[in-house]
Formats: sequence, structure tokens, C-alpha cells
Amino acid sequence: PDVIIEAQFDDNDAEHGQDHLQDMLADDIKKLSLDTGEKGETKQDDGPKVDDPRLLPDKFLQRTAKVVYILEKKHSRAATGFIKLLADKNSELFRRCAMFSPVDHRVPRAYVSLADCPPDFVTRPEDYSNMLFICRIVDWKEDSNFATGQLAKSLGQAGEIEPETEGILTEYGVDFSDFSPEALECLPQSLPWVISPGEMAKRRDLR
Repeated sequence: PDVIIEAQFDDNDAEHGQDHLQDMLADDIKKLSLDTGEKGETKQDDGPKVDDPRLLPDKFLQRTAKVVYILEKKHSRAATGFIKLLADKNSELFRRCAMFSPVDHRVPRAYVSLADCPPDFVTRPEDYSNMLFICRIVDWKEDSNFATGQLAKSLGQAGEIEPETEGILTEYGVDFSDFSPEALECLPQSLPWVISPGEMAKRRDLR
């Protein structure tokens, strides 16, 4: 199958037509196959030919593995995205769930309960077409194409700095809450604060 047969198409072939050319090519292919079989030549691969894979050197083996246990879930299971109504309005699922579409396409889409959505979402879904939400994935059944999620909060309009920033920090599990009073007490209390000359003398200025 890797052999390409080139044939010249001249005036004689034109008189006999296309069928004659196809017959010539077919005969050449049969002759080539017969010649290869009669000579008994075989193409040798680089790798050894053995029936038992255990006898092969390690360099010819493809190592495989199987996940047996999850030690730690690194992903926060939180995603930023949009909610919209399901396409099939006659289904039972339409009356119970909405579809959450994450901005990050590596995260699966998820069904979210309408009870978690805003009260007027069903009647006015267009009002929330550009509204960012935080959704946490809680389950993903084997027989479902979509995960199951729970809306955590509404961030605000997409494209604005504060909602977008809060969404990114939440997705990566960054704690951006206010510092505790104990942490703030560790800071200098006398303001404005300046670096003392003694500290400047023994430090390298990287400003």
C-alpha cells in the first residue's frame, strides 16, 4: 500500500479511454504483489519479533499506570462563569436546573439548581446573560455529560476589574479576606513609618 505507481498518459491511452488506464494500473499492482510474494522478502522492523512481551528489552516497552487513589484534590472546584436556561423547555430538567458555563473551558459545564439562581432568572434570563457567578462543582455522575454544581455568589458584570479579579482569586483558592486584628497589630503603629538609618545601612536597597 505504500508503493505509488506512476503511469504515463499519452495519445494511445486517450484513444482507449480511462478504463484502459485503470486496467494497466491494476495489472501493475497485481504483478508487484506477486513478485513480492514469490521472492519471499519481508521488511524487517527495528524492534525484535517475539511472542512474549516479557522478553522484550525495557526500551521497547511503553509503561502504563492506573490511578488507584486520590490523595489530595488540588483544584478548588470553584469556577467563574455564566448561567443560562436549558435548551429543552419541555424536559423535566428544565423546571429544576439551569446550565452553568464556566469561562475556563477546562472546567466542565454543570447543572445548577434554579433555587440557587436569582428569583427572576427564569422570567428574565437576558438580564443575567453578562453577569458573572461563582459555582462550585459538587458531583459528576458517570452517566451524565455535565457535572452538578452549586452557585456560591454573584460577582457582578463581566469585564469589570473587581468581579473578574475576585473570580480569579476564588478559582485558585486565594484567601483575600481582611487581615485579622492580630495580624494588623504586628505592623508598625506609629505612622507615617520610615525605615531607620540603621536598617538601611545593613540592607541592600532593591527599590
